[in-house]
Order: sequence, then structure tokens, then C-alpha cells
Amino acid sequence: MKKLMPFLIVAVFSATLFAQQNENFPYQFETTKDITAPPVKNQSRSGTCWSFATTSFLEAEIYRNTKKMYSLSNMYPVYWSYMGKADRYARLHGETNFPSGGASGDVLWTFRNFGMMPEEVYHGLNYDEEKHNHGQMDVVLEAIMEATIKRAKNRRTLNSNWKIPFEAVLNAYLGEVPKEFTYEGKKYTPESFAKSLNINMDDYVNITSYTHHPFYGRFAIEVPDNWLRHQAYNVPLNEFMEIARNAVNSGYTLAWGGDVSDKGFSWRNGIAILPDEKNQDDLTGTERDRWESMNERERADAVYKFDRIVKEQVVTQETRQIAFDTWDSTDDHLMLVTGLAKDQNGNLYFKIKNSWDTTNPFDGFLYMSVPYFEMRTLDFMVHKNAIPSAIRAKLGIR
Repeated sequence: MKKLMPFLIVAVFSATLFAQQNENFPYQFETTKDITAPPVKNQSRSGTCWSFATTSFLEAEIYRNTKKMYSLSNMYPVYWSYMGKADRYARLHGETNFPSGGASGDVLWTFRNFGMMPEEVYHGLNYDEEKHNHGQMDVVLEAIMEATIKRAKNRRTLNSNWKIPFEAVLNAYLGEVPKEFTYEGKKYTPESFAKSLNINMDDYVNITSYTHHPFYGRFAIEVPDNWLRHQAYNVPLNEFMEIARNAVNSGYTLAWGGDVSDKGFSWRNGIAILPDEKNQDDLTGTERDRWESMNERERADAVYKFDRIVKEQVVTQETRQIAFDTWDSTDDHLMLVTGLAKDQNGNLYFKIKNSWDTTNPFDGFLYMSVPYFEMRTLDFMVHKNAIPSAIRAKLGIR
């Protein structure tokens, strides 16, 4: 998954530090569950939220197990995912997606096949920029692959020499991957460093909820950035939410993947809500009079002004499915769920760490309402032990 807009990201020192809430903002949040999470990093002008979110998820998992906070390389999975995407693109004659985006499974795939590296050893900034900016690199890599496919189709044979310029471009921008390195006074290879972290990639599963596949089975969510066809377990919506709440309440973070293009997603305000554009029956007095005098468009605009707590949609399995089938909910971002909160009316929210910047009211975090989570979450990655035992049994997860 890739972010919609370029943002400059500034890291924060601690996930537990927050900017003072604006007392005039109608939504006031009280955190009810807070999981220690790594600092916000700088994604900047790159479509690599999938790596930032999932490496952050693994950092939180390592901390949960060891109480040691690592800073894993965000660009190491990006390097190998580009190589994997390019290889698949070539083998499929260019008849597939070659995106800069990706999914949470890409980081696990890298970990299994190529190991992992610390951020301080492989930062992925090997060019004349202080922050990640992949615009030029993406254009060059795509041009190499297009030329490769065109030549192969003309000659009816694929020459593997395309890997030479492709790797050279990755090395020029991200840096050549070292075969071994020293970290905290000890020598490692990427594989031995990954092993030293003592986490098992088989412990992590993705959970989704859609009706176009049978419940309690697995399927690869049909979105362009899921190039590895990584599979998710499919459960009914009520169990989808039960897993998410149980996980966070039990101290497990979630690698969240979903849609942030909705008008109710306001990074500037640090909130994601799903207003009911047609029905605001909780209004009183002059507010109700003003509401009833509006036309349909004016009402739709009014609920996205974030000037009061608004009534939100009731999400059902059917409305969630319709949103996915019509591309109203699609894959464009990944983030890390780190806690739970409630507003002054008692409404529940998920507390989420983003990778865009730290200039919003919550130093790079936001609060996502339950209706927004129900509608716009495509899937989330979680440790299998965070799934309630009864649901695990239905899924056949041991």
C-alpha cells in the first residue's frame, strides 16, 4: 500500500509523548490502553508506508518480548521487494503491477528470505537528499523494466541482464546491501541479525472480513499492491472487531492496512471518523433547524467540518463489502495500531501511529473511530496468540 500524498516526516523520541490537545477542538480523547511503540520515523516522499508500518510492528513485537527497542531498517525490505517485484514483472511478460507500494506481508517475506538489518547500518539514503524521496528512482526503475519487456517481446526471449542496471539503480539510491556488518560491537550478516531478534514470522497472521470468499478460510486480498498474493484469514465482521480489540487490550499492536482517502480521515486534526451524512438525529434546537434547512450537499459538507462530535454510520457486513467491491475502500496506506481511547461521550477509538509527520495535534498519532475501522480496514497483521481461542479454533490456527 502507498500513501496518497507526500509528507515530510520528523521522528519523535517517545511514542508516549503527545502534543497538548486543542481545548477548542470538539473531540477530546482519553487513552484507555497504551502499548509502547517505537518512535515515528520519516517516510517522506516515498510510497513505502507498508515497510514503515510493518517494521514498526516488528519493533513493537521485539520490545514486547525482550523490553529492548530496536530500530529496524525501513529501506532494507524496500530494496528486496523492488527486486522481487521486478523479477515477477519480467516473468509475467509485464502483465502485472509494478508498484512502489506493497503490503505487510512483503516485510515478512524479506525477513524470511533475506534477513533484516538495523536502521543505523542500512538507512537507504545513498543520494543527495536528507529525507526519503523516491520519485526519480521509481521513474528510472520503471523505465528499465519497460525497456526490458519491450526488448523481450520483440525478440521473444528474456535476457536476464536487466538485473544489472536495475540493481545498480537501487544501489545508487538506497545503497548497496552489505554482506556483513557490525552492530553493538558484534558482527552479523542480515540473516544472523534477523535470527538474533528471536521472533518467528510464522507467528504472524493477517485478518480480514469479506463475503466474496468463505469465512474461516484464507484468501489473497485482490488489491494491486498485494503483489506477493499474501493471504489473510477471513472472519465475520463481529469477530474481525473482536480480534482487533482483544489484541490491543492484551498488549499486542496491529499492522493496519486500509483506506485513508475518505473525507473523514483528517490528518491535520488527528482523527478518522465515518460520519452519517444523511442522518444526524442527535441534533437539538437551532442545530436541528439549521440542519433541516440544508440541501443534501450542504449536509454532506457540514459533517466533515470537525466542529462537533457527529453521529457516525452503522457499518454492516454488507456495507463493508459494497465499499470494497466498488473500490470505495481500497489499499492506500499502512499504519500501526498502538492503543485504545474514548472521547468525552464514551465512543471508542483506536490509537494509531502514522509515518507522515509529527506536526498534527498528537505528534504523529491519530484516533480512528470504530465505524471508520470497520469500514475502511482491509486487513491487519497480528500475533496469532492475540486471537481469542474460540476464533483460533475455527480458523485452525495452532
